[in-house]
Amino acid sequence: MGQYLLGVVILLVVYFTIFFVIAQILKNNSIVDIGWGLGFVVLSVYSLIYTSITSTLTFTQIIITILVGLWGLRLFTYIGIRNFKKPEDFRYIQMRKKWGQKNVFMKAYFKVFMAQAAFMFIISLPILSAYTTTKNANSIFLILGIVVFLIGLIFESVGDYQLRTFVKNINNKGHIMQSGLWKYTRHPNYFGETLIWWGLWIIVLSLPFFYISIISPVLITGLLLFVSGVPLLEKKYKNNPEFQEYAKRTSIFFPLPPVKVEKTVKFK
Repeated sequence: MGQYLLGVVILLVVYFTIFFVIAQILKNNSIVDIGWGLGFVVLSVYSLIYTSITSTLTFTQIIITILVGLWGLRLFTYIGIRNFKKPEDFRYIQMRKKWGQKNVFMKAYFKVFMAQAAFMFIISLPILSAYTTTKNANSIFLILGIVVFLIGLIFESVGDYQLRTFVKNINNKGHIMQSGLWKYTRHPNYFGETLIWWGLWIIVLSLPFFYISIISPVLITGLLLFVSGVPLLEKKYKNNPEFQEYAKRTSIFFPLPPVKVEKTVKFK
């Protein structure tokens, strides 16, 4: 187990170092976002190959690798197409401004790329739990976890597709997406992302290290709800009148039926 985990750490360091070099050539640190989904696929495939050589693969390990592959490759393709030839994301521009002029490359390497590597290791705990045991998951947990995962994948995939279709329509420029899944939650893609990791955790509930693995869905849920996901976008549009009206009737995260908002009539 120790050799396997050490291999995962080395893999992640090398993987994100490659993305760091590419980012410095392109002068765009936001390229790290493209590497996020693909990184989990690389980690899962490495785990699959390592285990097939050193031990015997379990059905649970194969299922988890397939699920992670579906999610990771879709996310990699979506973000890659979305960010292709786009300027650096505003979040990374703000980071550059805070860093000043000293040791910019080292700060980028450790505060962006190695930080992503560390987060990926922690978030991947359900995957690592499956690959550090020869036990198969309980069939009930396996089925339940797959269902939760697929619901999350649908929310994330459909939400992203609906938003991209909306943005590509020039008639929607300056407007807020409010239809489809976005009618029931202001962040269907983030909601789906959390379900994906809760689903993977449910799958490993009967495996030895499930109690450590809960850090993964808790962390990703906390980050998206309170740090880097929902808060940043809510702040970005908080002064937009159309968004304010949208926010009054639409759940911020969990999908719920829209709230009917009564319009007040002003008399002169």
